[in-house]
Amino acid sequence: MPRDGRYIEVLGTYDPLQSPAAVALKQERVLEWLKKGAQPSVTVRPCCARLVC
Repeated sequence: MPRDGRYIEVLGTYDPLQSPAAVALKQERVLEWLKKGAQPSVTVRPCCARLVC
């Protein structure tokens, strides 16, 4: 079934204008979604990999 375009949940923010770029993630929620089988995009995957380590 196609999604309606809305976000399910906001898990973090990314600000590329800061030096270095600022990434803020809700770690508990990200890990919970990954345990449920969520698959991060290629762009987000490196950020999630830092949480699992």
